[in-house]
Amino acid sequence: MAPAVGLKRSATQTITLPPPETRLAVRDVMRSTIPSQPAEARASTERPAPAAALQGFLCLEEVDGRRWSYVVDGGAAKGRGGGGAAVPAGASVRAVPLQSPLPPAEEIMAFIRSYVVPEGFPDSVTPSYVPYMTWRALKHFFGGAMGVFTTRTLLSSVGVSQSKVTPGAIAINWILKDGAGRVGKMLFARQGKKFDYDLKQLRYTSDLLLEIGAGIELTTAAFPQFFLPMACVANVVKNVAAVTSTSTRTPIYKAYARGENIGDVTAKGESVGNIADLLGTGLSIFISKRNPSLVTSFAFLSCGYLLSSYQEVRSVVLNTLNRARFTVAVDSFIKTGHIPSLKEGNSQETIFNPPWRHEPVAIGSRFGEAFQEPASFLAIRPLFEDERYMVTYNPTKDKVYALLKDQAKSDDIIKAAFHAHVLLHFINASHARRLKQKQKQANPDRSEHLYSRNMDFLAHIAESCKIVSSSYATFKKKAREQGWIMSESLLNPGKARLCAAKPQ
Repeated sequence: MAPAVGLKRSATQTITLPPPETRLAVRDVMRSTIPSQPAEARASTERPAPAAALQGFLCLEEVDGRRWSYVVDGGAAKGRGGGGAAVPAGASVRAVPLQSPLPPAEEIMAFIRSYVVPEGFPDSVTPSYVPYMTWRALKHFFGGAMGVFTTRTLLSSVGVSQSKVTPGAIAINWILKDGAGRVGKMLFARQGKKFDYDLKQLRYTSDLLLEIGAGIELTTAAFPQFFLPMACVANVVKNVAAVTSTSTRTPIYKAYARGENIGDVTAKGESVGNIADLLGTGLSIFISKRNPSLVTSFAFLSCGYLLSSYQEVRSVVLNTLNRARFTVAVDSFIKTGHIPSLKEGNSQETIFNPPWRHEPVAIGSRFGEAFQEPASFLAIRPLFEDERYMVTYNPTKDKVYALLKDQAKSDDIIKAAFHAHVLLHFINASHARRLKQKQKQANPDRSEHLYSRNMDFLAHIAESCKIVSSSYATFKKKAREQGWIMSESLLNPGKARLCAAKPQ
């Protein structure tokens, strides 16, 4: 018997193989034990040549729901493919559509969809994308129609139709008008982060400014001698509107994109706007040949433009809490204990805020605006020893102020804003009760009204501190559950901070 063969795996372990005679005996025993397979079974276990390839079929392909079959086409002498299939020498690949050709109408619609909706629509965008783009297209339609009348009026006012005006003077006036607009665009760009936290309000305001600029341009027809100053003012206003519209466009498109398709959503959105603009321009050119009333045309197109713009902005659904949406969320939480959904919160947001509107809450205000006398400050300071902010009420200005300390972080600013709205709710509720009691009086006194607002507000502040300490965490949790994102930068706090150190 031949000696066993040893293979060393390592210095401490050796694997010993049996001698060759033993291995042959084991193999013979295994063959005799396992029954041999019939010829049919062996044939079935063998790897067959692809039958489809032998018949000329290669593969299937699907693109946008339509399928193609790729087959071998042409060739004379047969050879052998890499998979063992017979392939004609010199053959080519032919694509065979498995569906009947689309009707011309469907081909046209597919072509249009490739320009106006993002790839993967509707799964690639949020559900509110369709109403937004519908109102946006309608707004651009009215805007394109308006542009025909304003351009025609400007050309007439500058003297294009008058032979006595030289082309050089016309060109200089037009260049000066455009230059003034560019200056206005540059100066308004310093607004900075306002384009982020109040983008809906600024977007609608920009459309209002655009209509004001268009109205000034149309007025040049009545005062052609003042063309240059009026056209410059109109162009400044319209360029300010253009900066605002451009700056707020990307965050809105970003809210509709699902995944990394913001570029596609933006491109298709601008394409829809351009198509609607061209349609409006064409219709306006056709109507202007009949010389309609300028005032009537402007009034109709302006109303359509502003209505479409308002509905366009209202259809935007954002998941961030700026001041307007934060107010809606806190008021709902105080009154019902629930946080509105993203769609509900956005639909209740105030879109148009005129400059003269009274704002009942101020965040990050200066000390002199919040306190008129030191007694009120010394009275409420102990209530906020453990907080990085202070909240107070100024009855003279009828406003709640949230003052931030220099250690205040992001969550402290949000908590200060929440506390300010809770305090405002207590004060308004107390005022409503007192006002209801005073309604029976024939001549209510204004000073007594102010006194009722002033009295007991220190007690309201103490009560609000208890409510905030027990409910702020619940508010944040429910807001996150609804999908809201809270950021102190979107609340636009003031830059003033209270410092603990005494001045040197």
